[in-house]
Amino acid sequence: MSDIRERIGGIRERTAAACRKAGRLPAEVRLVAVTKKVDLERIREAAALGLTDFGENYVQEARAKIEALGPGLTWHMIGHVQTNKAKYIPRLFSWVHSVDRPELLEDLDRYGRDLFVLFEVNLSGEPQKHGATTESLRSALNKAQGLRHVKPAGLMTVPPFSEDPQESRPYFRRLRELLRDMNREFGLSMQELSMGMSADFEAAIEEGATMVRIGTAIFGERA
Repeated sequence: MSDIRERIGGIRERTAAACRKAGRLPAEVRLVAVTKKVDLERIREAAALGLTDFGENYVQEARAKIEALGPGLTWHMIGHVQTNKAKYIPRLFSWVHSVDRPELLEDLDRYGRDLFVLFEVNLSGEPQKHGATTESLRSALNKAQGLRHVKPAGLMTVPPFSEDPQESRPYFRRLRELLRDMNREFGLSMQELSMGMSADFEAAIEEGATMVRIGTAIFGERA
């Protein structure tokens, strides 16, 4: 095994430490290994070391990898979903972290396969980022209640980039509060908070993350 073993071990230790600090169990946090631009052999290596959840940003790249690696892994779509690519999502993925508009839910539902969805929320209001506003999130949740195959499971966010992970903490806290508020308002029991990446996942765990999306800290810098 290469440096991936050491990297994964380090992430698990840091996850356990963050959970202890927050009074949580490490089993409450799912590590989603982000494999954008990562070759198949390194993904296989990560899987052999016990990782089961993998995240991809682009449908075309993901399709080739998922077909080559075969069954036994859980795939998460974490990138923006273009309308013309929605038809491929239910066949390839078990989770979508990036639902940001009500009409996308209909596109995902019509293919007749159950799919867990997380609603991406742009809490910072950055115009260059995808993600729903609080009001469009309400519209999406309303839409989801009339559909059969999409299963609302939680929320996702990407805070503004900062060298200091503590700068991300208010956005993580706000997402946790928003999940609580939406569950109350819509009578839902969504549990998942997809937040935290290589630079700030410990702060995210301390604020309640149930999924952390980690690429560079596992596989190193992309080419």
